[in-house]
Amino acid sequence: MRYTYFKGNCAGRGMSLERNRIHLGDALCLLEGVADDSVDLIVCDGPYDVTQNAWDQIANIQEFNLELIRCFASKLKAGGSLYLFGKPNCIDFIDYRPYLTLKSKIVWYQPSRLAQGRVNYTNNYDIICYFVKGPKPNRYNLDAIRVAQLVELEHRRRCERVPSVKNGKFGKTKFNGKGKNPGDVWGDIKQLTYKSKELVSREALNTIQKPLKLIERLVLASSNPGDLVLDPFAGVGTCPVACKQLGRDFIAFEINPEFVDLANSRLRRVEQQLSLGI
Repeated sequence: MRYTYFKGNCAGRGMSLERNRIHLGDALCLLEGVADDSVDLIVCDGPYDVTQNAWDQIANIQEFNLELIRCFASKLKAGGSLYLFGKPNCIDFIDYRPYLTLKSKIVWYQPSRLAQGRVNYTNNYDIICYFVKGPKPNRYNLDAIRVAQLVELEHRRRCERVPSVKNGKFGKTKFNGKGKNPGDVWGDIKQLTYKSKELVSREALNTIQKPLKLIERLVLASSNPGDLVLDPFAGVGTCPVACKQLGRDFIAFEINPEFVDLANSRLRRVEQQLSLGI
C-alpha cells in the first residue's frame, strides 16, 4: 500500500525528523515527529478515493480529510497555509472550521481529459483546497505567481474608469504589467502524459505525480526562502524537488520505498544542477 490511514499506537511518536529528507513510512504516524507550530506550508496530495489502487481505497474520504486537517492544524504556524488536493466532494459534509480557515477552492482545470462519461458529465478538474491557520495568511507572494494578462490594456483601462469600479471595493486595483492574479481556476498548467519528459514513473501518472510547475506555484505563493514545507504524501518527490530548487526546507513522507528511491534520485540531480549553476 502507498498510504495507510493510521489509527492507534504509533512507533514514530517522540521521534525527531530531519529536514530536507524524505522519510519512509506512514504519513499520520510520522507526523507525530513534526513539532507543533513549526511548519509554514503543507502541500497535501494524498488519496482521492476514486481509483482501484489499494492506497486510494478510503472508507470515507471526507472524514479522512477532516482527520488530516485536524492533525495539520497543530503543526502549522499561525498564518501558515495548507493546500489539500482532491475531487470536488473532498471536504463536503465536514466541519473544518474549528481547525483552519478555508480561503479558496482552486479549480485545476484539465480540458484534455478523456470524455468518458456516458450518463453524466465527465469530471475535467481537480480541487485544491487552500486553508490558512487563522484569519489571514502570513505569506501570499502575488508577484511571484502572476500570470499573463488576457485582457487588452486599453480595454482594461476603460473598465477601470467605470464609476462602479472606480468607486467600488476594488477601485485601487490597476493594470499590472507583470501580470495578474491567477485566480481560482487554473487551466494554464497541464497534467502530465506518458510523453511528458518530466514523468518519473508510468505508475505515478496523474494519480500520484503532479507537474512541477503546479507545485512551484503553491510553494512560491505561500512560503519564503528558508521556510519549512511539509509534504505528507511525497510520491516521487515533486514537492521536495520544488523546495530544493526554490530554497525552501522540507520534511516529506512516503510509504512506498520505490518512490522514495526515485524521489531521492531526482533530488540528487537537482543538487548537482544547483552546484553547477544550471
